Amino acid sequence: MLIRAGYDIAFAAPQAVPMLANLSVHASRNKDLRTAQRLFTTPDVPLYDFVDAFGNICTRLTMPAGGITISCGFVIEDPFVPDLVDPAARQVALADLPDDVLQFLLASRYCETDRLTDVAWNVFGHVPQGWALVQAIVGYVHHHIAFDYQAARPTKTAWDVWHERVGVCRDYAHLAIALCRCMNIPARYCTGYLGDMDLPALVGAMDFSAWFEVWLEGRWYVFDARHNYPRAGRVLMARGRDAADAALTTTFGPVTLTRFDIYTDEDRLI
Repeated sequence: MLIRAGYDIAFAAPQAVPMLANLSVHASRNKDLRTAQRLFTTPDVPLYDFVDAFGNICTRLTMPAGGITISCGFVIEDPFVPDLVDPAARQVALADLPDDVLQFLLASRYCETDRLTDVAWNVFGHVPQGWALVQAIVGYVHHHIAFDYQAARPTKTAWDVWHERVGVCRDYAHLAIALCRCMNIPARYCTGYLGDMDLPALVGAMDFSAWFEVWLEGRWYVFDARHNYPRAGRVLMARGRDAADAALTTTFGPVTLTRFDIYTDEDRLI
């Protein structure tokens, strides 16, 4: 399937503010792009891209006093098949984990494994290792949290959402990641586009989505605690240990978000 996706995002600022943006398709999906992908700003400002340690394409810019609009649109080819399901996938012993995977077992800014270890082992200690354990964690998080945009805040951690039992997709991902790590399953945070083309009905205003991946039997598998079933049409933008590594925008000064329009549709013109 050809997917047309993009955004139009605006910020207001009382003074010039440096910004770091993860607003490009992840480098691993570049080969799937069928049109050019370019960020445009109004007013026009210099942009500088680099690839970070997680393969994210990061854009550096300085927002001028008054604010800025950032927009991008592209067409990408996607197999549009549901997330892979492999109930036989086994958990890898810690001693056999690749060196670069070990970091996804550690506590991070939004995933406090030290606070949640007792919870995880009390709830999941009896569950067989591997796919069944991850699915049990996903199901638990899905039913533990009520989705509510009004409950979102940038400081909310996995520990917070476990107590408050309400949040948005990134909160579902953070809690599931933390619980997986507590059970010695490497897990990493992902964010990007996920439209409603695979759903029977619209689910509300379009937004970027968050999900996570776990390392089982020598590869990464996608899981989604908010939806708790395989979805199709994910377009990865950024990944990392948690949302601190994969924030779509990081500003180094006071700013206000004034517009946030995201779209993801099947493209029928090419």
